[in-house]
Amino acid sequence: MSAPPLSPNVTDDSLYANGIPHERFAEIRDADGLLWHDYHDGGFWVVGRHADVKTVSKDGKVFSSAVGHTNLWDLEADALEARRSLIDTDAPDHTRLRRLVARAFTPKNIRRWEDTVRDITVNLLEAYVEQGEGDFVEAVAAPLPIQVILTMLGVPVEDSGYLVELSNFLVEGTSETQSIPADAFGNTTELRLLPFNSPASHALFEYGERIGELRRKDPQDDLVTSLVQAEAEGGDRLSGSEYRNLFHLLVFAGNETTRTSLSHGAMALADNPDQWQRVLDDPSMIDSATEEVLRWSTPVLHMRRTTTEPVEVGGTHLEAGQKVVMWYASANRDETVFDDPFRFDVGREDNPHFSFGGGGPHLCLGAYLARLEIQVLLEEMAKRNLQLTRLGEPVRAPSNFVHGVLSVDMAVEAKP
Repeated sequence: MSAPPLSPNVTDDSLYANGIPHERFAEIRDADGLLWHDYHDGGFWVVGRHADVKTVSKDGKVFSSAVGHTNLWDLEADALEARRSLIDTDAPDHTRLRRLVARAFTPKNIRRWEDTVRDITVNLLEAYVEQGEGDFVEAVAAPLPIQVILTMLGVPVEDSGYLVELSNFLVEGTSETQSIPADAFGNTTELRLLPFNSPASHALFEYGERIGELRRKDPQDDLVTSLVQAEAEGGDRLSGSEYRNLFHLLVFAGNETTRTSLSHGAMALADNPDQWQRVLDDPSMIDSATEEVLRWSTPVLHMRRTTTEPVEVGGTHLEAGQKVVMWYASANRDETVFDDPFRFDVGREDNPHFSFGGGGPHLCLGAYLARLEIQVLLEEMAKRNLQLTRLGEPVRAPSNFVHGVLSVDMAVEAKP
């Protein structure tokens, strides 16, 4: 059997120093069938076309999240179990775990938090406008989603700065280098057993345990109380390790991905003032603008699955036990699906982006919350006729997994 055609490299962190290497993903989409990507532990099939990402996403039985987890690399058996979270499970465990928290994230229940989201947004925006300029990430994009998710969880909002710091270190863990030592935050666990290979995961686990213990003693009307009560029931409900990993996931995913969308959205509006003017002229476009911000930003760049049986994807035969990596960053720029995909268009009507995954069992739990936060920010900016101007290039997260922005200086002005 001849060797499969090779993909251009899309895993080196340095490729993302100035943004997504779109030219390489265009080459991947143009290829006949799937391409094979060499990697240090063997390799994986690259899935870059919109239709193929959709195929893989929707079939959780053939394309497993539990076998080998969702990282590019393989993990040892003990690390697989120690690091297993909601996104690294298949049915029936995935169904059980998701059911424990899904109710809190339905559209109806998310709408209950609209006033909270709006109050937080208004306070942050007014402070930013008074300041006149500064790091948009620090002033708005980072504090908004973390304050919202902490309020929902029942975590003290005054701890948001600390948890954002931990999230930044977790993003670092997806790159080849980390700025903190393995024993940071008092960690004594082997890094291979921790999510993101980061001692910040140890700190987040400990923090979650402390909050959980408080809620066991003093239950409240919040999400952490729901989780620890499910844990207390025992049996096939929620184990201690499942609680820790679920708390970890909710804090990280509940702030990092939306922070990324808000940051890229702000830059896109500043760089395309004609598009922002369209929203100001017609606020009914905020819904479509929100979806375009999500497509444009693609907060999570990829996710891995493992085949459980032989299957064909995009005209390529795959054997059982092979790694398959869906590149949302590529699918969201697929020319066969999106008209002029490299144009930021707030009025884009047909926008089936994959910024919440490609559908199927692992559709992002926080999709409705993320949409609400973006919509409210756009609404409040429009009410004040705020104009953003970029003052420099963003500092990007050194990661092939998260399309993160660490900082970007901008000026803001409320025009009459």
